[in-house]
Amino acid sequence: MSNNWKETLTVRVVSVGFTCLAFAVFKPLGMDGLATMLYAHLLIVWLLGVGVCYITEAIMRHIVGMPASLDHGVDYIIKRNLRFQLINSPLEAIMMCAYLHLPMTTAGLPDPLSVRGIGQTVLLIAFCSFAIGLYWRFKFRSRYLEAELREVKALNLALRSVPADPSSLSGDAEVPSTITLTGSTSDTVTLNVSDLLFVEAVGNYVKVCYCSAGKVRADMLRATSKQIEDALRDYPMIVRCHRAFLVNLGLVEQVTSSGGNMRLAMRQCDETVPVSRSHIATIKAQLSTIASSPASPTTD
Repeated sequence: MSNNWKETLTVRVVSVGFTCLAFAVFKPLGMDGLATMLYAHLLIVWLLGVGVCYITEAIMRHIVGMPASLDHGVDYIIKRNLRFQLINSPLEAIMMCAYLHLPMTTAGLPDPLSVRGIGQTVLLIAFCSFAIGLYWRFKFRSRYLEAELREVKALNLALRSVPADPSSLSGDAEVPSTITLTGSTSDTVTLNVSDLLFVEAVGNYVKVCYCSAGKVRADMLRATSKQIEDALRDYPMIVRCHRAFLVNLGLVEQVTSSGGNMRLAMRQCDETVPVSRSHIATIKAQLSTIASSPASPTTD
């Protein structure tokens, strides 16, 4: 038996056992009417629940197309765990209610195999899954950190092939290197796109941070970050890294991570730009596109 298989079995046995223990302690859905027989039934439910977990694993691998792996980054792990629970919790609830249907109805207790019974069981299992998930996240924290470090290393490696001039990757000779950004007022900001550091949404304004004459400037425009994003859509180097930030990948010095928070250290200034978990995949894809572009430089 491989170590991975043993570990997976251990995780499933403990996780389902925790859920069954919670049901044994709190006895929801009128289960207290089963008296001491409840514990024997929950023992069987425990064994069946482990089997349901492996059915869910098969669904994740062969239907959803998300096999268990630490090699795809932390974002992948989080998404996979969430989808696993979304599939597994209803299956566990249906299995439990179907098994307890006969003993509970025979004892004159409410039938758990009903819409209400299954719904309540799904909610209870989902809560238990969330609680045990926090435990496993803490227990395997070192693995998450290792996966995060690999993710940061891969991003920093990809940054080496990023050219400094965003217009060099536009694929359109008519795309200007200088652009004028406007808002809903008469204020404008004219700059060389290769000097743009980042754009930050600040209330009803955006802060445009860029280099000018060797100094870092920050001008305010009354506009939304979506308007600025649309104005810069012809420059693939300018990407959204956070709901409030657009960043020029060509001026990113380094990707750093601390405590699960990823940030981009910018060149020519001391500021760092946050990266939200939902935008990491976009940045990775864009860096991969840039690295494979004929216009991007190659590194040894």
